[in-house]
Amino acid sequence: MSQLLKDTFQRCKDENRRALVNFVTAGYPTIEDTVPILLGMQEGGVDVIELGIPFSDPMAEGPTIQVASTVALDNGVTVSKCLDLVRQARAAGVSVPIIFMGYYNPLLKYGEERLIAESAEAGASGFIIVDLPPEEAIKFRSTCTKYGLSYVPLVTPATTDARLEVLSKIADSFIYVVSRMGTTGSLAEVSSGIAELCDRVRKFSGDTPLAVGFGISNRDHFLTVSEAADGVVIGSKVITVLGESQPGTRGECARDFAKSILGADYKPIAPPAFVAHTASGLAADSKVTLEEERKYNPRFGDFGGQYVPEALHTCLAELERGFESAVADPEFWSDFRSLYSYIGRPSSLHKAERLTEHAGGAQIWLKREDLNHTGSHKINNALAQVLIARRLGKKRIIAETGAGQHGVATATACAKFGLECCVFMGAEDVKRQALNVFRMRILGAKVVAVTNGTQTLRDATSEAFRYWVSHLETTHYVVGSAIGPHPYPTLVRTFQCVIGSEAKEQFKELNGGRLPDAVVACVGGGSNSTGLFSPFEKDLSVKMLGVEAGGDGIDTEKHSATLTAGVPGVFHGVKTYVLQDSDGQIHDTHSVSAGLDYPGVGPELAYWKSTGRAEFIAATDAQALEGFRLLSQLEGIIPALESSHAIHGAVELAKTMSADQHIIVNVSGRGDKDVQSVAKILPKLGDQIGWDLRFEEDPSK
Repeated sequence: MSQLLKDTFQRCKDENRRALVNFVTAGYPTIEDTVPILLGMQEGGVDVIELGIPFSDPMAEGPTIQVASTVALDNGVTVSKCLDLVRQARAAGVSVPIIFMGYYNPLLKYGEERLIAESAEAGASGFIIVDLPPEEAIKFRSTCTKYGLSYVPLVTPATTDARLEVLSKIADSFIYVVSRMGTTGSLAEVSSGIAELCDRVRKFSGDTPLAVGFGISNRDHFLTVSEAADGVVIGSKVITVLGESQPGTRGECARDFAKSILGADYKPIAPPAFVAHTASGLAADSKVTLEEERKYNPRFGDFGGQYVPEALHTCLAELERGFESAVADPEFWSDFRSLYSYIGRPSSLHKAERLTEHAGGAQIWLKREDLNHTGSHKINNALAQVLIARRLGKKRIIAETGAGQHGVATATACAKFGLECCVFMGAEDVKRQALNVFRMRILGAKVVAVTNGTQTLRDATSEAFRYWVSHLETTHYVVGSAIGPHPYPTLVRTFQCVIGSEAKEQFKELNGGRLPDAVVACVGGGSNSTGLFSPFEKDLSVKMLGVEAGGDGIDTEKHSATLTAGVPGVFHGVKTYVLQDSDGQIHDTHSVSAGLDYPGVGPELAYWKSTGRAEFIAATDAQALEGFRLLSQLEGIIPALESSHAIHGAVELAKTMSADQHIIVNVSGRGDKDVQSVAKILPKLGDQIGWDLRFEEDPSK
């Protein structure tokens, strides 16, 4: 309860000491350990406990807490189980405040008010939500107040004064002050400048207690931070100590660790017995608002936004200002368009005569982004973002990649402009896209194989965000798709719109000024599809069809058809459609194409789905392979497996249309990179489409 937190900090103040706040992930190392650990913490003198609700895809966690979340999820921890563990802890005698700490999507999936009400009933005191933006936090805090719970905001060294003012106003028990930029994790030394940071926060927070965390791991750190703060938070070190302990001893381990922090001379005073406070029934002041001047709306209807840890907001704010400045500057556009000859723009648009004949319906036209330098549409966005990075004075570029085409494009842009390049790629994708990995290395880029989670694009993206927040001063993150927090979806679409704008004018010129009847693109995150669709958005006579990765079929668990089978949620900093389970954990995905193997999608595509402006279907691996074969053997064009999904969708759509109608399909990338993958998968899927390329004993006969 909120009052319990207030009373606890006041009691610590009256005793002339600082509150000790310890973190543990619910269900780590095992579910059975959790209540003994909480009891041990209380016995050792911990004043406030943060109980972590595990999440499959955290953006701000270092490896220690991320591993703890993975273990907890493997142990079967759910939001309901977290609530039950608090009930058990209260019944066992834990009377200190317990705050739930976690990411927004599991809470959103459970139902915000339902969760807050049940948390109050279970005996929790409040929430810390790592990736909840202030405008959402204002509403969330009002509901917490209604049920007598506290909302604890996080602030960082880079939090702006405007945000500090708002976050201080909604803090009703204490403020969590992140001592340094970066991810969680214990350090050899605590950050310098903590006193100055606390003084700055107190200009807005007044008498509200401040608890400082991140990087604190021993008694010396505790004493140093105590000189400036009202409370000290320790998390990763607790997890490490518990992970190294033996089963059956973890309660004692938690107790002894707390005692080591507080010192041998400190004698814990038993906290008062837990008493459930009656909810006030009153909402908090909802008049608190955050006004941030923006050129572009971060929302697409109900989708979009910036659901990121507070530390990441600084990175995004700098990028947003840089993007807005660039697109308003004619010199920037002149520089960008001067690179069209380097890219190979305009890319050609031509009719696929034999593919059209095969389909037996509408005329099929190919927008040939595969002919661009580096072999895909990715070079458009990569070069534009590198130009922005140079305007911002960045010397180092990072990127994430799935199929490797964005990585190659980014490495190419960095080589051209003399910038250092590091590409994060899932270890599984490194294996299946070995050719592109070698191309990146030839171009001078470092490729980091990410071994977390599914070892695919989602994990590469998470790792890139974590790196960026720790290296903002020198580094720019070139996101490759229309995903992630604002401004990325708008930024990427802006530079990929060259695809649709060109296609529109080229088609008009070749067809007496008319528009096509449909445009078709594959959909992973959304860079090539938003780039093709956006210039046609207001042309309501033009059907927009996105083709997702159906994998083994959307009736199985092995697919990546987010818009076809997903539901709204929050993932990688944005509200959009997400493939998730009933507890808000992100699903593993599958696709024969590494570039579509992603459980989220761009928010603009989500908006078009919600309004009905665009239609989305799924093509299975076998159907994509058929598209790959058709374009190769009927047009002499070997497409990327990503683009092969769009080819299948375009052919099937053409069959339903008349011969006087026209479809433009975006061939977003060439298939050199996928030949080895096709050879590997063909023995498994070839029978489904009647395609066998295995050599006879004597191929000359």
